[in-house]
Amino acid sequence: MLMVRAIIRPEKTGVVLSEMLSAGFSAVTKLDVYGRGKQKGIKVGDVYYDEIPKVMLLCIVKDEDKDDVCKIIMKNAKTGKDGTFGDGRIFISPVEEAYTISTGTAGL
Repeated sequence: MLMVRAIIRPEKTGVVLSEMLSAGFSAVTKLDVYGRGKQKGIKVGDVYYDEIPKVMLLCIVKDEDKDDVCKIIMKNAKTGKDGTFGDGRIFISPVEEAYTISTGTAGL
């Protein structure tokens, strides 16, 4: 099992979640987050913003589904044809175990 964490622009959340659902990946946790990446914030006029609103999507997938999920996110979270700074990042981490709280069942 793998955890896919995607940090994306808030305005891309709806289309990313819709496409993930259409592809059979319905179990997603969504968090509103703030931060900055390589662009080091944004300067608008004389004001510098170093905490930019983003959305973090978390999902646990089978190892063999990782590439499909990443492709869905990358395709739908990208701004324009070539993308731009601030479109986001995807992080993949191993998940050793997972349990359903109500039943105690292990696994996905």
